[in-house]
Amino acid sequence: MGCVCVWLVFAVIGLRAADLREMSWQVDGVERTALVAEPRGTDGADAPLVLVFHGHGGSSRQAARSFRLHEHWPQARVVYPQGLPTPGTLSDAEGKRAGWQVRPGAQEDRDLRFFDVLREHFAREPGGAAGQVFATGHSNGGAFVYLLWAERQAALRAIAPSGAVLAAREARLSPLPVLHIAGMADALVKFSWQERMMDRVLQVNGGGPRVPSAPGETAYPPLSAGGAETVLLLYDGGHRFPADGGARIATFFRAQGSP
Repeated sequence: MGCVCVWLVFAVIGLRAADLREMSWQVDGVERTALVAEPRGTDGADAPLVLVFHGHGGSSRQAARSFRLHEHWPQARVVYPQGLPTPGTLSDAEGKRAGWQVRPGAQEDRDLRFFDVLREHFAREPGGAAGQVFATGHSNGGAFVYLLWAERQAALRAIAPSGAVLAAREARLSPLPVLHIAGMADALVKFSWQERMMDRVLQVNGGGPRVPSAPGETAYPPLSAGGAETVLLLYDGGHRFPADGGARIATFFRAQGSP
């Protein structure tokens, strides 16, 4: 395992209700960056860490505009990491656009390593809550969030993938609170694929069976001890992140936090 060196560079970027600062880390000799919103109104209390991963070809700035988690949950420390050029699964086979690994070992696990660095760094920050780490993302970013469930579950409190499936089908999963967001007319990450993913999530979390697909939000509490809550949010639309998605995710994450 290579050395992880952390360098910090700060720049203030105004984005609506909160200022996001740009930070950078040297991870195994590669500069990785993220936009970070510090918690507000916590009076020094432990702040949950929320990581928001953009889709393939997107950016941390675009994710901040779309998800707006720093506005919907101002008491959390919200981090919008920036991906690196990555071959896409459904497009951009040459890897000219930014994205995330979706299988263990891909790109030498550089994104899993980046997650580890972010989690460890912010756990050391004043008010950092090491046991409350949440992850969300859309499309390729959502697929990476599902990979985090498979590879870093012990570090996570809950996840909220959108328009995504777990590419590593052989991965072993254990119960974890999940909010899955899906457009019922998604033609890129086909809705039929996402239906199979939702069924798998419900099987792992012990909250099935899934009711017939219809627009709206459905919660599936675990049917027995040892399971976890699953919430499915379906909307009429294609491969896009819904306008109210960030607010729905913030509500779900807050409900999963420590008492």
